[in-house]
Formats: sequence, structure tokens, C-alpha cells
Amino acid sequence: MNRDYLKTRGRIFDIQRYSIHDGQGIRTIVFLKGCFLRCRWCCNPESQSREIETMIVAGKKKVIGRDVTVEEVMETVVKDRIYYRTSGGGGLTLSGGESLCQPEFTRDMFRAAKETGISTALESTAYSDYDRIEAILPYLDQYLLDIKHMDSAKHKEYTGVANERILANARRIAASGQTRLSIRVPTVPGFNDKPEEILAIARFADQLPGVKTIHLLPYHRLGQDKYDGLGRDYGMKETPLPDGEKMQTLARLVRENTSLECRIGG
Repeated sequence: MNRDYLKTRGRIFDIQRYSIHDGQGIRTIVFLKGCFLRCRWCCNPESQSREIETMIVAGKKKVIGRDVTVEEVMETVVKDRIYYRTSGGGGLTLSGGESLCQPEFTRDMFRAAKETGISTALESTAYSDYDRIEAILPYLDQYLLDIKHMDSAKHKEYTGVANERILANARRIAASGQTRLSIRVPTVPGFNDKPEEILAIARFADQLPGVKTIHLLPYHRLGQDKYDGLGRDYGMKETPLPDGEKMQTLARLVRENTSLECRIGG
């Protein structure tokens, strides 16, 4: 078997082990550099640029970004194989940024994981040419796809890009039947937290073949200090955190008007 794909190089900025988010079971999450979007609320601003950067963390300079091979990353991923198994389907998740900015590395990371018997998940906006997505589907168990708004103009105002490509790719991914597709909605006050906005996304998700779950992810400010560390302004300082009761109300609205299981968080 040709194993040259293990030498494929990519640029990452973090590896998080023992995570219980971003996929089923216990996960190892690999965070890739580079993103097509510029969401105002992004909690990983150090992921947006593909370039290696310097960020001030706890008063000290920290280099953000390093070049690695698939083989090097897999040395870390396989260490926790026992936890993946005992947690009921855990495994490798690629996140970012947007992993589809590095399509060859993403494809080959997933190929390596599957050939090692490790489950795979992708946290992604799906804002990409579809051929990049198509190339990874044979190696992907779960696609965690963010849909932020159904109105393209508002989507562009807050993320920097329109939403037509994202919605089209969501339809194609679902129609392929090759992966388990879950829809996630970063729920941001003032952007998409009106009942009609959430319900519009949920109804879209409900008509996608095979989609059973939608996650409402409450807005938070956990990445705010990173903007300071990068010398950038965080433009959403005045945005209030979502009210827990309102999140429950939105989730109940989704459950009552669609066939989807609706979860808060995840």
C-alpha cells in the first residue's frame, strides 16, 4: 500500500485531547490554520489567517501555527485510541479555522485515521468548492456543519461571505448519504436569535435527507482575550450573552415545528 499520503503537510495551531465536544464520545481535536469567513464573534481569531502569527498570551509572546505532517499528528491521535473506544465512538475531529482551506491535508488526515480504525468528524462551514468536500466524504463519519443565517445579505454582513454556497453544499452533502450530517447554529444575539430566524434554519435542516439533529450553540466571549493578544479589536464587546431561558424557548420552538432533535450546545 502506498503510504505517501502520511507525508502530506499542513499547518495547525493546536491539538486538544480528551474533548467531549465536536463529535461523539471523547475526541482529539486538531485545529487548522486558515478560514474563508470572518465571523464577528469568532472565538479562534488566531485561526483566521493561514500565516504563522505571534500572539500575547498571559503576558508572553506565543507563536501561533506550525507545519506538521499527517504522520506526526497521527502519533498524538493514536495515543488515545482506548478512550475513543470506551467512550462510545470517539475519535478525531478536524476544526479551525476552516479545514477545507487545506483540502489535501484534511483528506489525508481522515484517510490515516480511518485506516487506523479511528472515527472521524469535521467541524466546518462548508464554504468551499464541492470537489474539496467530495474528496473527504469517503473517510468522514460525521459532518458538523455550521449554518448561521438563511438571509444571505445578513450572513455576509456578519461573516464576510454570502450563504448560497454553504446551503448548496449542505444539500449535496446530505444527498450523498456518505456521512452523518448534523447542523449547528451559533446563536448570536442581534444576529440570528429571533424565533423566526432560528426556525428558518431548522426548517431548512429538516428537509435535508438524513439530518436528525440540530445544535444551538449559545454565543460566548471566551475568545475575547485572544483579540487583545493579536492587537485586534473585538467588535462584539457589547453583545449580551444569550439568556438560558430564551435558548430553551428556541429549542422548544424547533422541536415543536420540525422532526429534528434539538440540543443546546454540542
